[in-house]
Amino acid sequence: MNTVWMSLTIGILISLPYWLPALIVKIRMAVFTRVNGQAAIQLPNGQFDTEDFRKLYAHPAMGGRSEGAALSDLFWYWLSPGPEMHPEHLELSERYKDLSRITRKILALPKAEIETMIDAYQHDPLALAMKDNQQWAYLRLRDAFMPLWADFFYRLVFKEECSPQVRTLIVNHASDVVNALKCCKLRNMHVRGKLTNYLLEKLETTQISFDFPKDLSPLQKAHFLQGTFFNTAIVQMSEAMTHLILVIGQHPACQDRLREDEGEEYLDNVINESLRVFPLFGIAHRVVTDDIEYKQHKIEKNTVVCFNYPEYHKQGYEQADKFQPDRWQSCPVKESNFIPFGVTANRSCPAQGMAMVSMRRLTRHVIRNYYFASPVKHTRSLPSRGPCIAMRNRAFAQSFFVKTLLFPVLKLADYWEELFRSFAQLIFGTVMVLHAKKLKLCKNYFSDNNLEGSLQNSNL
Repeated sequence: MNTVWMSLTIGILISLPYWLPALIVKIRMAVFTRVNGQAAIQLPNGQFDTEDFRKLYAHPAMGGRSEGAALSDLFWYWLSPGPEMHPEHLELSERYKDLSRITRKILALPKAEIETMIDAYQHDPLALAMKDNQQWAYLRLRDAFMPLWADFFYRLVFKEECSPQVRTLIVNHASDVVNALKCCKLRNMHVRGKLTNYLLEKLETTQISFDFPKDLSPLQKAHFLQGTFFNTAIVQMSEAMTHLILVIGQHPACQDRLREDEGEEYLDNVINESLRVFPLFGIAHRVVTDDIEYKQHKIEKNTVVCFNYPEYHKQGYEQADKFQPDRWQSCPVKESNFIPFGVTANRSCPAQGMAMVSMRRLTRHVIRNYYFASPVKHTRSLPSRGPCIAMRNRAFAQSFFVKTLLFPVLKLADYWEELFRSFAQLIFGTVMVLHAKKLKLCKNYFSDNNLEGSLQNSNL
């Protein structure tokens, strides 16, 4: 009898990584929904199809960004300090227009100049520094790409080289934000504050190539740069490249073709397919600013509408869950359910042009320097940070050591890591949701500003 119970216990323990993480994710989402206490419309759904998704996303009344959504308190908590200075979270106003204008001005580089900046990383772009006798290196792709993008965006903003010390400050800050967003760690405001202090000092002593609105304080200027360029830009580009290289590494035929084909058409198809299967945005929420009458439906003012990118990107494709770059040969991008950078009519990503140019160029350099392989589970949220093996050549990737010894170990480790991480995400996520609900950063910000505006009007 004892043997039976022992065998059953061992069997359950061994099976945990295969079913428990998914259950914990459902529990975590239920906790988030319960604590936030606000129903939202998810699109697309049974009532609204992909055409409705696009039309509603572009509707003029779908313009509220933060005010009125309980979910905003959580996002502001994760993105602090200074979420009120991030164009992505500002309501439509003169400040939003001014900061968006600055963002686009900084990003507006000619293609040749972007490529030249990326060419600075053409030798060992991931800084693996593999020795002559070293055949492979294990890395987390997101961690490897972050220093590169920190350096890139520092050079873009300040038009000068970035020191290793400053690069570390930026990477530590961006890593802290994205790890908190994925509920892998609690946020560390001390780490984030170090970058804020550096930017305050930098702006005081450096002549920059763009003009801030005159009504901004030094702290507001620092928060704008910190959130827009040294958080969002770095995290998004690091994750985009991580998804791209990881999926290439898991499809050897695709990787071989990229190494042989120097043209841009197939590379563009690979990038587009990576962005379709693993979109950078999970859910984008908008707050309805006025009642919307659409077909036979009424969406009331102040309703929170969540646009589900992964679900939208699955609609209308054969074998939608599979990575198939060649589908774009007969599937025009502009006619497909594919909006990797959002919709133009409702705050699309201002870095779209730069992102595509820089990703093309960097992918060429990365593929030229290394050969990649990975047996791990690849998900859109990527809390694992992209475990991968970088090798000198394809022959080593097919070796007995890699296929028979290294891959099984990495795959097993990934399963168990996911199990422990899912517990951590449940605990950290619950703590942060409760803390955000208590602080009410977004709600209090708009309450204070509305009160200030009312007082000013009463004194007129």
